[in-house]
Amino acid sequence: MFRISFTPAAFCVALLLVSGAAFGVGNEAASPASDAGGTAPAAGTGPPAAAAPAAADALPDIVVTAQHLDEERSHIQTQTGASTYTIDAQAIAATPGGANTLLNQVVLQAPDVVQDSFGQFHVRGEHAGLQYRINGVILPEGIAVFGQTLDPRLISSISLITGALPAEYGLRTAGIIDITTKSGLQAPGGFVSIYGGSHGEIQPSLAYGGGAGSFSYFVTGDFIRDDLGIESPDGSSNPIHDHTTQYHGFGYFEDILNDENRVALMLGSSVGKFQIPDLYGEEPALGLHVGDLSTFPSQDLNENQREVTQFGAVSWQHSVGALNVQSSLTARYSSLTFVPDFPGDLLFTGISQDAYKQNVAYAVQSDAGYTLDDAHTLRGGVFLQTDHSISETASQVLLADPAGPGGYGTVPTTLIDNGTATEWIYSAYLQDEWKPLPDFTVNYGLRFDKFTAYTADKQVSPRLNVVWQALSDTTVHAGYSRYMSPPPFELVGGKDVTLFASTSAPPLSPNAGLPQAEHANYYDAGVQQKVTRELTLGLDTYYKQSTNLVDEGQFGAPIILTPFNYRYGKQYGAEFTTNYATGGFTAYLNLAVQSAKGKDIDSAQFNFSQTDLDYIAHNWIHLDHEQQRTASGGVSYAHEGTRVSADFLMGSGLRADLELPPGQTNGYGGDDIPNGEHLPYYTQMNVGISHVFDVANAGTLTARFDVINVFDKIYEIRNGTGVGVGAPQFGARRGFFFGVSKSL
Repeated sequence: MFRISFTPAAFCVALLLVSGAAFGVGNEAASPASDAGGTAPAAGTGPPAAAAPAAADALPDIVVTAQHLDEERSHIQTQTGASTYTIDAQAIAATPGGANTLLNQVVLQAPDVVQDSFGQFHVRGEHAGLQYRINGVILPEGIAVFGQTLDPRLISSISLITGALPAEYGLRTAGIIDITTKSGLQAPGGFVSIYGGSHGEIQPSLAYGGGAGSFSYFVTGDFIRDDLGIESPDGSSNPIHDHTTQYHGFGYFEDILNDENRVALMLGSSVGKFQIPDLYGEEPALGLHVGDLSTFPSQDLNENQREVTQFGAVSWQHSVGALNVQSSLTARYSSLTFVPDFPGDLLFTGISQDAYKQNVAYAVQSDAGYTLDDAHTLRGGVFLQTDHSISETASQVLLADPAGPGGYGTVPTTLIDNGTATEWIYSAYLQDEWKPLPDFTVNYGLRFDKFTAYTADKQVSPRLNVVWQALSDTTVHAGYSRYMSPPPFELVGGKDVTLFASTSAPPLSPNAGLPQAEHANYYDAGVQQKVTRELTLGLDTYYKQSTNLVDEGQFGAPIILTPFNYRYGKQYGAEFTTNYATGGFTAYLNLAVQSAKGKDIDSAQFNFSQTDLDYIAHNWIHLDHEQQRTASGGVSYAHEGTRVSADFLMGSGLRADLELPPGQTNGYGGDDIPNGEHLPYYTQMNVGISHVFDVANAGTLTARFDVINVFDKIYEIRNGTGVGVGAPQFGARRGFFFGVSKSL
């Protein structure tokens, strides 16, 4: 099959050239508006450095302008009343593994974030629903499942924004992953690094930033080779057939046109190749024959998946007087190719499916803030996105034959199920941040969203948030948000259910309703208390009630998630955070409890057995990604170039089916309760040590040693049962890793 891969780089460069004529010249920018919000301190970091205006005078004018524009850009968006948890580059470097870890491992440091297989993580009981932003620019979603497109080395700071979100945040509302990149202008230089160890891992990387005059750049690149590409299916330290190679690249380029305008270009690319790991010593159990072949050792299966994501964005920022504006054009290409094992897959599962998905997206985004006076700051914006998806599958199955082995023939038949579709998204918002009293802030606004794809929907969503500085060290926040979240278009496939009737891969149910948009009411309230200069405590609670709750599951051999809906959903929970920093010592601890339930599956029913559908139609069940208790924490101590650190993750386990005693049923013909129990508790501890050596006239050399899963805890993330769960996965076993990086 011949396929053309779209790359957005040339598209964005052309946009940059065309857009240059549109940049106007304005008056000198005024001071930014204040931005109150419920913001937690960074995990594992010390107190923020105090501003030093006198030092700024010694900096080149262009650097001062860049700092000013960065500050103005940060105030275009507001986090008033939302729950915000920030981790900076220093905190990332202080954790075991440092920037060599994947992005999901960084986000797992935040409260109420639950780890899952394939690099997934869940925020506040949501399956996905995450929106990624870089320097304020929304990145359209991709298809990649366990590929990590974004490299922690590019991060200056990363914030998880969740709760009752202000009006500028929409469509994906479980959490906003807001990233600010490093700057080659304000922090020139970089490093080259090599890192690796257990599981055959080797990871060379490079990061460098610099500039000349008003132009600056920052680039990163890395290569990963690992024999533990996906979670082990049996808990072994070195699973069979689990090799991966991955390439990641990112570049950020900006030119400061004058004191009030700058243009920026952002490019990123990720290519990942994954073997699907095998179990050892199993044989097909369906009784099928392909020709004369009926046996096949499970360790000989050879399934492979390739994921590609490329994106580019060109932005213009204009800050003059009371007005701040940033406008962007974005393009994103994403594809996934799954190559099955034939005839192994067919014998084991009844189907051998070659699958290919591609999605190309373009988006226009513009956000603005305007300070009316000391009491009012207006913010508004528009967002337009269109994407086009291609889904191609070639499935080899056996046709039903009562006289054949297992009730099927022995000669495979290929079924073709291809389709294309286009989505349009239109969004706009307007809000006012009002300070009726010096210690009281109200942010209220409206958001409008509309989409047309496989289905269509629209909604006007009111938002209201308040922040009260009750005491000098006590901040209280509360909010309400109305949400509409379309199903992830890039994952929806128009599967022809009737095509597979009377084959060895029949649909489990004849119904195939299309996924619908989720509508929800979200309530959030919390308090943050600064006990001492070094110690800060926080408590946050939330409740969400939804219709057509969007969930996702893995159905079949390809590692492609498929969205579906519960007609009703409810999630609630509480989070406790604490951060302590003094001198070279920092520590953090997060504790969270949650409940996430759904009732009545009303789309993509063909993926579920009729007994499960009947039970869930009449009973609330736990969502498969619910983890009722979660904790994370870490400590770090630095002294004279040496840093020692440790962190941990604790969880009460994701959900699994509850098997009933022999002879009992769940009242609807099934012998289990869907998602009726949780997997065992687990705790994973990691430690690391690093030292910075000064090299005469040649910068610095940093050496590090990390131990991941110190106590070699064997824990199961998934056991292969549960609603939408495809296979068992275990957390990584103990690993020893070494790294050396040289400053440039």
